[in-house]
Amino acid sequence: MFGWLFGGGGDVKTFNPGELRDLLREKDSACLLVDVREDREWAGGRIPGAVHAPLSRFEQAAAGLPKDKPLVFYCASGMRSKTALRRARDMGLIVEGHLGGGLMNWARYDYPVVR
Repeated sequence: MFGWLFGGGGDVKTFNPGELRDLLREKDSACLLVDVREDREWAGGRIPGAVHAPLSRFEQAAAGLPKDKPLVFYCASGMRSKTALRRARDMGLIVEGHLGGGLMNWARYDYPVVR
């Protein structure tokens, strides 16, 4: 889907909130959810099970992410997660996709947010 944006290497998926919720509910979900919002945003609430890798320090934070597990990114509205996708690919990480519309879209469906 984003081949033009990410320069080949396979397509990534833009998940809608329901698709992401279903993926996260799967017992054997092999994906890791990564929140790229900044510290104050993270402290205000996040999707359960997410790990934090703020975009402003992404390369440093992402160094601790698994290299053998597909990653799904999200931010507040979906723009920063697209940047994180490019950076993650450049670092050799496996990118599955991102949450379209970000946490704002997730919250519209009244899906869980932990604080």
